[in-house]
Amino acid sequence: MGFVQEAPRLAHPFHNDRVLHAWLANTVPAERVAAMRPDLVGLGDYAVMAWERRGRTPRTEPVLTQWDAWGKRVDRIALTPAWEEGPAITTHHAVLAAGHAGSPWARVEEFARVYLYHVASEFWCCPLAMTDGAATAIHASGNRTLIERALPRFLSRHPDTFWLSGQWMTETPGGSDVGRTETVARQDAGGQWRLYGRKWFSSAVVGEAALALARPEGAGPGAAPLALFYVETKDADGAWQGITIDRLKKKLGTHELPTAEIHLDGLLATPVGPLDHGVRQIAPMLNVTRTWNAVCAVASMARAIALARDYATRRDAFGTRLIDHPLHARTLADMQAEYEAAFALAFHVAGLLGHVEHGAGGPDDDALLRLLTPLAKLWTAKVSIRVISEALECFGGAGYIEDTGLPQLLRDAQVYAIWEGTTNVLSLDMLRTLSAGMAPLRRSVDALLPAGDSPERAAIVATLDATEALLGDVVADRASLEASARGIAFTLARTVAAALLVRAAGWGETAGDPRPAAACRRFIARGLDRLALPANDEDALLASDNPVE
Repeated sequence: MGFVQEAPRLAHPFHNDRVLHAWLANTVPAERVAAMRPDLVGLGDYAVMAWERRGRTPRTEPVLTQWDAWGKRVDRIALTPAWEEGPAITTHHAVLAAGHAGSPWARVEEFARVYLYHVASEFWCCPLAMTDGAATAIHASGNRTLIERALPRFLSRHPDTFWLSGQWMTETPGGSDVGRTETVARQDAGGQWRLYGRKWFSSAVVGEAALALARPEGAGPGAAPLALFYVETKDADGAWQGITIDRLKKKLGTHELPTAEIHLDGLLATPVGPLDHGVRQIAPMLNVTRTWNAVCAVASMARAIALARDYATRRDAFGTRLIDHPLHARTLADMQAEYEAAFALAFHVAGLLGHVEHGAGGPDDDALLRLLTPLAKLWTAKVSIRVISEALECFGGAGYIEDTGLPQLLRDAQVYAIWEGTTNVLSLDMLRTLSAGMAPLRRSVDALLPAGDSPERAAIVATLDATEALLGDVVADRASLEASARGIAFTLARTVAAALLVRAAGWGETAGDPRPAAACRRFIARGLDRLALPANDEDALLASDNPVE
């Protein structure tokens, strides 16, 4: 037999991740790192097992069976092995419970677990994110009945009592524009609320519960009159109650995730809070689910780079290993620098979230969390698509072959920019937060940088100055301000990430590791400013394909 190329091997995601180790060592007390180490090792073990299994067994997808052999409507969904294993892995390693452990470091401890588990979970982390968000929203509501009913199940440490929660917001008339919600909530003769309508994207419909937006009967149009309801999907016998599954979505990626179109016909529902401003009641979950999105995007980048780096040591081309070709080494280094920046920003937001939730943040941290959460989500999503695409190219033709498991990484990454708010929607969220000014951000960035002059400080300060100047120029012109939003968002995300890399470089210097400083220099050298914009009148000209008169 002729030559057979050795496949890439996945290094243990915890033992071999110097970036995660450095972050934990410098941001979490040593005793807490030691306490969670068994879970991090165990999740890394599972990731290696899942990657090896992926290479030797056929891929499967969820299958919807609407009718049984005798004509009974059952809407039964068969899941993949990773999804069947999800409850046991999640509860054994406290993936969700860790985030609600009553400590300012709880969120970093949770997201370290998420980071190691996500890719192996086959997007089981999607419903986990929604369950985490639901637990956060219900806790913030103060609704004691729901707190006592749902939270012990959402945060359970045993698979037999663990519940998943969906998040049913999207309908055919509106995605991000939830004000166009058509689902109606009506009270029956006994005063019980019931939901009627169609939900167009119901990810993880297999969950035992969900939070859903609906318009109370007789309420006016728009988003303000919408109410947020808690629902349970099945009755005591395990049969769907008031839910019909029309079909499972065929998607570009996340094939293992059962995303459904469903009809609600009298589904029992409980208001989470007052019967209006339901969108406002969702707000506590958004910081959580958007942070999940950012950390999962970073996890996908880490997986793609780890495999590309390993392959570069196993593949010979033109007489030497890929890793020994200067251009290939530079390509890997460029990807690594972008990933380290994205990691730093995502985990910085995770740390902020935990400290703000527990009242341990500084005076600017509330404002920073509102600003940096959408920035981290939108920017890490875009970076992940670019980096994973580059990583697949590192495998040549093998990166395009389905059996390698590599194309799935790129297909799945595309969802990060869409879930929990598109790039443009989040850029506009950022603008609303910036209406109070950039002072908290500038103080935060300055605190990350060492005193004294340096090229890194000069580049970061100059970029913040340029951003503030642009905001001053366009703030009075709403159209120009909105048109500038995406450039501002990318610029601020990259600038904060650069400041975090400067801090990480200091940690590396103390530990005798020059790699963080090298990543920092490389990232900043690629430029922070994404503010350059054409004239506004050219936007409509190029966006339209109307004939020229």
